[in-house]
Amino acid sequence: MPVHQPPPLESAETALESLLAPLGRFGVELGLERIQRLLEALGNPQKRVPLVHVAGTNGKGSVCAYLAAVLGAAGYRVGRYTSPHLVSWRERIVVNGDPIAASDLLGRLRQVVAAIDPNQSPPTQFEVFTAAAWLHFAEVGVDLAVMEVGLGGRLDATNVVDAPLVSVIVSLSREHWQRLGPTLADIAREKAGVLKPGRPAVVGPLPAEAEAVVQARLVDLGCAAVWPAPAVALGEGQARYGSGSEAVTYPLALLGEHQLTNSAIAIATLQTLRAQGWDIADGAIATGMANARWPGRLQWVTWGQAPESYPLLLDGAHNPAAAEVLRQYVDGWWADQGHPAKTTWLMGMLSTKDHRDIFAALLRPGDALHLVPVPGHETAAPEDLEAIARSACPDLAHCEIHDSLSDGLVALGQTPGPLRVLCGSLYLIGHFLATETYRDGDAANAL
Repeated sequence: MPVHQPPPLESAETALESLLAPLGRFGVELGLERIQRLLEALGNPQKRVPLVHVAGTNGKGSVCAYLAAVLGAAGYRVGRYTSPHLVSWRERIVVNGDPIAASDLLGRLRQVVAAIDPNQSPPTQFEVFTAAAWLHFAEVGVDLAVMEVGLGGRLDATNVVDAPLVSVIVSLSREHWQRLGPTLADIAREKAGVLKPGRPAVVGPLPAEAEAVVQARLVDLGCAAVWPAPAVALGEGQARYGSGSEAVTYPLALLGEHQLTNSAIAIATLQTLRAQGWDIADGAIATGMANARWPGRLQWVTWGQAPESYPLLLDGAHNPAAAEVLRQYVDGWWADQGHPAKTTWLMGMLSTKDHRDIFAALLRPGDALHLVPVPGHETAAPEDLEAIARSACPDLAHCEIHDSLSDGLVALGQTPGPLRVLCGSLYLIGHFLATETYRDGDAANAL
């Protein structure tokens, strides 16, 4: 297996950071006026790009990865826009699996920045980047774009197309409630803002309170909607969605039982596109689903150099719902070994996250926990996290604080046990992928 080493920073990448950094001071500010004004100045590139729009709390990225891979396998030129990135800004804007070149991205961003009206409220960093994505997809002539909502839906910068091909709501839980509203119904109203009059929708399983809001909105807008049931696992990495002549069997490349739901949502979306005349054969579905990749989510690697190397499971698990998904995978992993035992965790979190709920979902008595800061971001203090973790799980076997991720990784290798997990923040996972030496691996390597 190839060894991944920290990549050298291209000069264009350095220029990107210099260009984007000042825009970061504007933070997150929901609203459509600024992005619409910016796109108007750029000639409204979004009007030249057919859109599949994907909203939700968790699972958006996996669904986008499936859709883009299958549409590419079907012969289409497909753009994919997701956020956040793990290592490079280039990951956010992808055409047929290839991230935008750093020099091209720099050029698009300069075009966007030049179009900003200095007499108006300045756009946010996310709005500038989203405008660059629309511009790039339009200029390279993609057949369609799969775009992930950044935050919420109704007032998100991606929500500027009146008639998307399909609107997708993958999931919904109490995330970003400070901006979207305190209740699931409030959050559901914001997510349902991606629905458009008369346009088809695909909706994943939602909590009852949220489902009622979304269902009412679908009726108000006259949207034909599909609520797909999870796919059925067939064993040997295969899954089946649907029944009878409509059934589709495909490989499931991404790990975790939740991918039965995410992949079903993707297949239902592809079938909705097929009903609109898009040529997506079952063979393209099988090929694309097999080729789908979504790094940093239930990803096995081998860290370090022998004899100090060890298998490591990476996952963001940055909110309670995502932490529950990770815990489900960990429980399944131990069940497959036939001897459930204790897990060793290496974690860092942003200060804005629901720390106690994440710890409660993940930690079990006898587990070992190592805590580190998330570099370059608004990190929670590891000392504060230690107190919360010990309160959430008083019977931890071990809890230790480290100054850096590298120090934590060394200590992790000195903690006995076959299952070691790095999680708590996608930014922390991105820092690992950008700075550490590792090899791709799989679950079998952990034994």
